[in-house]
Amino acid sequence: MSHFKIGIVVGSLRKDSFNKQTAHALTKLFPQEFTCQFIDISTLPLYNQDDDSHTPSSVIAFKQQIQASQGIIFITPEYNRSIPGALKNAIDQASRPYGTNAWNKIPAGIIGVSTGNISTAIAQQHLRNSLAFLNMPTLNQPECYLKWYDGMVENGQFSEKTASFMQNWVDAYVAFVKQNNQ
Repeated sequence: MSHFKIGIVVGSLRKDSFNKQTAHALTKLFPQEFTCQFIDISTLPLYNQDDDSHTPSSVIAFKQQIQASQGIIFITPEYNRSIPGALKNAIDQASRPYGTNAWNKIPAGIIGVSTGNISTAIAQQHLRNSLAFLNMPTLNQPECYLKWYDGMVENGQFSEKTASFMQNWVDAYVAFVKQNNQ
């Protein structure tokens, strides 16, 4: 495969979230044969099994974006020692009804940003549990738990202090995606 489309799923809905800023800066670190596309989760209805027989059009479009991707990067904050409800809802929507898991076999990467000292370690572990069940191969190393600091992202780019760390993560993810799309 000569071109790879990467779906970016940001777990925060807040307009100026640190995770969204990180996601935008991250997209600038990929090589030319990779295109990053943001997949919006903010308009998805709450998952209700009663809707399995008549899937809402917003969910169908969401699942199509996922299935058109050769990789998915989840960028999530940590809420109450887990992932945000909106992200869990998106995961559930794309995996249902049973037998129509849009996430299946798509290589995943996980990044998280928080102001706390442990960053998003617990949220990422919870997310990994769901992704394992959904049959998504997930990049294990290097891990990426970022503690937000003033100036980490400016003018849409990472600071010098963070850029090399993030480039290392992107390089590992790029190799992982290529390996899983042969």
